[in-house]
Amino acid sequence: MELPKLPNNNKPNHLKNAAILSGIAFQMGAIIYLAHKGGVWLDGYYNIKNEIFTIIATLSGVAISIFAVVTQLKKIKF
Repeated sequence: MELPKLPNNNKPNHLKNAAILSGIAFQMGAIIYLAHKGGVWLDGYYNIKNEIFTIIATLSGVAISIFAVVTQLKKIKF
């Protein structure tokens, strides 16, 4: 009698990888959008005309989202 074969966990799951990558895109968009909105709010709250908080917050959001993408891409098995 032959034992049943167990699933091979070393094989990449392409559907799971596609779901993770599409989730990363939405996460990037959400981080950048919320950072931008926070910068706009800070500029309005402190009545700053040159939008310095918007620029700083948006660039910070881009940096944070890139860091999040890189850390999540390290976890994906291709």
